Amino acid sequence: MLMTPPRYLIGFLLVLLAWNVTGVVLAHDPDEQELEVPEVSVRVERPVAASSQQFIPDKEIVLQPQGRPAQVLRLIPGFVAVEHSGGGGKADQYFLRGFDADHGTDVGFFLDGMPINLRTHAHGQGYTDLNFIIPETIEGVDVHKGSYLPEYGDFVTAGAVNFRTREMVKEGIIQGAGGEYSTQRYLLMLSPTKDRVRSLFAAEGFYTNGPYLNDNQYYRTNLLGKVTTNLTGRDELSVKATFLRSKWDGSGEIPFRAVSTGLLDRFGSINPYEGGNTLRTTGNVNYHYDTTTGGQFFANAYGQYYQMDLFTDFTFFLNDPVNGDGFAQFDRRVIYGGDLGFKQRIELLGIPTVGTVGFQTRVDDVHVKLGTQTRRTPTGVTIDSDALSVSYSPFVKAEVQPLSWLRFSGGVRGEFYAFDVSNRCAICAEQPDGRKGSGLILPKMSMILGPWAGTEFFVNYGEGFHSNDARSAVMGGASPLAKASSYEVGVRSKPWGPEGLELIATVWRLDLKSELVLVGDEGTTETRGATRRQGVEVAARGNVWGPLYLNGSFTWTHAEFRNGDAIPLAPEYTAYGAAILQWPEGLTSQLQATYLGVRPLAEDRSVKAPSWLTFDLSERYRLPITLPHGRMEAFLFVQNLFNTDWEQAIFAFESRLRNEAAGVNDIHFVPGNPRTVMGGVAWYF
Repeated sequence: MLMTPPRYLIGFLLVLLAWNVTGVVLAHDPDEQELEVPEVSVRVERPVAASSQQFIPDKEIVLQPQGRPAQVLRLIPGFVAVEHSGGGGKADQYFLRGFDADHGTDVGFFLDGMPINLRTHAHGQGYTDLNFIIPETIEGVDVHKGSYLPEYGDFVTAGAVNFRTREMVKEGIIQGAGGEYSTQRYLLMLSPTKDRVRSLFAAEGFYTNGPYLNDNQYYRTNLLGKVTTNLTGRDELSVKATFLRSKWDGSGEIPFRAVSTGLLDRFGSINPYEGGNTLRTTGNVNYHYDTTTGGQFFANAYGQYYQMDLFTDFTFFLNDPVNGDGFAQFDRRVIYGGDLGFKQRIELLGIPTVGTVGFQTRVDDVHVKLGTQTRRTPTGVTIDSDALSVSYSPFVKAEVQPLSWLRFSGGVRGEFYAFDVSNRCAICAEQPDGRKGSGLILPKMSMILGPWAGTEFFVNYGEGFHSNDARSAVMGGASPLAKASSYEVGVRSKPWGPEGLELIATVWRLDLKSELVLVGDEGTTETRGATRRQGVEVAARGNVWGPLYLNGSFTWTHAEFRNGDAIPLAPEYTAYGAAILQWPEGLTSQLQATYLGVRPLAEDRSVKAPSWLTFDLSERYRLPITLPHGRMEAFLFVQNLFNTDWEQAIFAFESRLRNEAAGVNDIHFVPGNPRTVMGGVAWYF
């Protein structure tokens, strides 16, 4: 069983840097008076290339309930993330633009430009575990829907999400929190240096048993260190490292028939030995140099080490009536890569133009193993492979503004992949082995009209892709690279001025060609047909009156295979709403609502998952306490405020219980958390 962590956080932090405008002292002569130039804050609206492009500010992030970094994603219109196996240590299941993106297959995730998705993962292609991110270290989230930017490549079909970490914090923080189900969370974050060298250290400790009868015993330790500095007056260098270690027990997906007949509690488990452990370390370096002629050279590099042991059981006694159908998945990998390029601003025939040339590369050196297990003891091997995936991705981009009300942005990206898989198991049922290469040329285009009266119009087209599992790629069938074509038109407007509410509306379509995927839970390969997804997004964000800030969105999506079959788990409707109110006397309140609509569980639409709607309440209060150093703040989170019964992950497939003579097609689900209260105190110093 897993060990309970200590009640206090042990750990430590690492470093950050960046350059900001601070006070400067100009000294002329020892006898002359010094002139102090006060701090100046400059706010500039960054141009966007699509109506669906967003920046999520940190003031919304810090008000999210603590414990799950993926909670931040619901701030993105149309994005829903749910727990997948009744245990918090596993990657979430992601929904966006008609995709059940599983654990990340069709959404690209990045941390300061470093890719997070894992290729040829033991549990699923593009597997994305965000639990190594400490939410308080995030200064904002860049969101790009579709495939319109040449800078982004693999997994960016439905969109890309880039978490940007802070360079430093003005105030250090020591925080402790606790709640129901033995939940504890501790945080330490500070910046030892804040001037020419800017640093950030953060450490997080988290533990919870969850609401399940089989305690999760989930603990997580996170460390982050970041340093940013300017070697000269024209450059910036940032070095960052992170560390994650976690363990958990999972309750698994349980069959509806067992709960409805009273054989199993809603928060019970068929196999109490599900769960796993993860370790992830990352390091990355970001550098750029600004020339005197309007150019910028940039170079970034990263490296990661990752390991995961995962124990699951979906079908119980369907295949092995004696020992059960438990699966074990083991993943060990090293990832390294980076990018470099040059950006230049020029006047081309009197037209302001920005040109960028870049090159990206990535190497995944992976050992993956899949087999049967009983009570976490391996009993057989299905796949045991070494897989090497290498990608080379040159791109060019141009941004031109021929008229004050007309901008163009676009470019071309090349993708060239090499897969090399070695089978390590002579007796395995699946023995992927061999080499294969593949490539794509992906054009991108955006046109922006306006602004007129604070309103801009957007037209976008782009081709993107996600790579398929290297084991599937070398076994033949469909292309190793699944190509997608994205189309979008939209409008965004600030009719009440730059500080007022922003309104956004987008109509989009996404076509995905036939793809080949490896089903990690079974060790088999499936070919899927071509699909089409299309829909509408509307959103509003900003201040509506004084201390009241609103963020809301509603999306409609129609998703189906080109033969008319439904795409399982693709939601038709999603919605999110939040109101943040700054009360007098230091109190901030937020009420959130998240909705996920009905979605088919089978291609023939014969079985559907029910919709759900949950509410969360967040409160933060600056305590009126006089301290020699710093200030105190208390906070409270209430998740599922009205204690709604709801289902997170939900699937339809065949399984067999021990007392059943044959398999039964049934709905299997992970129950959503009941009302959960968590509170704590933070000292800012």
